[in-house]
Formats: sequence, C-alpha cells, structure tokens
Amino acid sequence: MAIYRFRVSFEDYDDIERDIDIKSNQTFEDLHRAIHQSTGYIPELSSSFYVSNDQWIKNEEIAFMPNQRKINNGVALMANSKLSSFIDDPHQKFYYIYNFDRPYDFHVELIKILLNDEPGKTYPSVARSLGEVPKIAGSGVIPPAAASVAASDDFDFLNEIDFQPEDADDLERMNDMGINSDVETGGEEEEEEKDEFIDDEFSDSEGFDSDDLQKDDY
Repeated sequence: MAIYRFRVSFEDYDDIERDIDIKSNQTFEDLHRAIHQSTGYIPELSSSFYVSNDQWIKNEEIAFMPNQRKINNGVALMANSKLSSFIDDPHQKFYYIYNFDRPYDFHVELIKILLNDEPGKTYPSVARSLGEVPKIAGSGVIPPAAASVAASDDFDFLNEIDFQPEDADDLERMNDMGINSDVETGGEEEEEEKDEFIDDEFSDSEGFDSDDLQKDDY
C-alpha cells in the first residue's frame, strides 16, 4: 500500500508546516481530520479541498459539510473521495480552506510517495511539525492579523483627536482640582444663550416702557 506524504502550510504564515503521512486509499476526510489533529482546531466545520495547479489556482472542489447549493451542484464529498482518485502528479497540489465562516487557507502539496507502510503504524500520522498555529477567533485569543488591526484602530483614534501624551497629565491635574472644563464651558454658553434670549425678547416688544410696567404693577 502506497503512503502519501503531504506538506501542509498556512498560506499567510510561512513558518508553520505539518507533514502528514496517509494511505493512498484513505479519503480526503481522513486527511482533513489529520490536519486538525495536528493543529488542535475543531474538524467539524465546513471546509473544502480544491485540486490545484502550480500557481494554486482552485479547480475541482472536494467538500466537507457543504451547503445546500453545493450539494445541488453535485460537489464531491470528502468522505466518498479517495486520495488516489485525485492524484495524477507526483507533486500534486491542493488548495484547502478550513471553516468558511472564519476561514484559514492552506497549501497542501504531495512531497513524497512511500511504496510501503510501516508495520504496526497507524495512518494518517504526523511525520513532522514546525511552528505553533495561530489561535482561532472566539477561543479567547485574537489571531495575530486581527490583533494588529485592533492596535492600528486604537492608534488612528488617538491621532484623530490629536491626543498628546502630555495631555494626560494636564487632564489628571484638572480632575484632582475638581475642574471639569467641559462642564464649565457648557455653563457659560448656556448663560450667554439666556442673556441673548432676554435681550431679543424685550427689544422686539413694541412700545415697551419701563414706566408703563411700573404703573401696571400698581
């Protein structure tokens, strides 16, 4: 029984690789589960392999937990698809997308064909592991790319308000003295608005005379 050795690497992380040995008559679902036995990711999520060329252009799809549209279009299922049925090149490549809701993209390349399996060895098996995989969003740790975006957003916000580091000291001293510049400024503006309202009201009154007002009071 021939053994395929696939090198699995993240498209966006060059320093993370897994080499997986798997029998030629095993299925793409076996390979899918072996990949995530090595990553620690949950395998029960919609994913797909795509037969690819040397430029990683996606062609025929082999799916796990496909949506109804793909099923209606007759997509090949991982559980029913043996690896040997899709291998026609000693360096066959597959583009692999894990978890379409929050996808990670992988390159899967056949790097070696062993003519015989090792007696007593269970396949698939991880032959080599390099690098620590990124954490999945929602697991309590933000993936590296998302973390850098969040940091960038905070930086842009501070730039937007023209915040300077020394401003923090000034604000802290004002708070210690019981001063709130926003409240005081608002109070002065309200008083000015009241004064303008009173001036306008009486200036527009026709025939107004303070003596008349005093006479009417008596």
